[in-house]
Amino acid sequence: MYTGGFVVMRAAPEVSWAYWARHIYFNRFIRAPKPVYQDLLSLLDGKDYFVITTNVDHQFQYAGFDKKRLFYTQGDYGLFQSIDPKVQETFDNEAWTMRAMEAQGFVRDEAGIFRIPENGTVSMKLPTELIPTAPNGDPVTMNLRSDESFVEDAGWRKASAAYSDFLRRHENLHVLYLEIGVGANTPVIIKYPFWQMTRDNSRAVYACLNFDEAVCPKEIEQQSVCIQADAGEILRMLR
Repeated sequence: MYTGGFVVMRAAPEVSWAYWARHIYFNRFIRAPKPVYQDLLSLLDGKDYFVITTNVDHQFQYAGFDKKRLFYTQGDYGLFQSIDPKVQETFDNEAWTMRAMEAQGFVRDEAGIFRIPENGTVSMKLPTELIPTAPNGDPVTMNLRSDESFVEDAGWRKASAAYSDFLRRHENLHVLYLEIGVGANTPVIIKYPFWQMTRDNSRAVYACLNFDEAVCPKEIEQQSVCIQADAGEILRMLR
């Protein structure tokens, strides 16, 4: 689905936005199929924690994590932004997404989840009047970080400040930097800072849970726990 977002950029807006409606719906408004987030939250019960994530699917909040302890660095599938980055605002897209799914012919099942109808027919394009726009009439794009045009709105800035404050208050304390499923796509956001903060604090511990890339630098080997396995299974066993 992620790759498809780049392919449809070349399509007509009616086709492109039909695709994005599906992409947004299944990634943002459907709950995760396994209790991984709930298992993680249970392990944090009674602890002073903060979550920084490059995920953009809202699953931490669905699982019950405190919104004030979350920083979504890369945006949110549930938000649009104007194509004009000078407009430093974002716009909720849930109502539009539901209308766009219905317009393509998807139907809700007994649980209220959109499915392909029994006749197997859905449209591959939206009516032109359903192409989304900002309140001021500007064309919109997804609030996902891809270049310098990404809008860091008031909520993003507030979360960034809260994360910085958490790090400042816990500097040189006994801290666990728990990295789950971070790959090599954007290591400068979580992985490299966690390595550096562990190196700079002899009381810190770095833990990496990853399916096939559980590694750490030699400089922090004695402070690290790297487990190469399914993170969901590890969290389940830890419970």
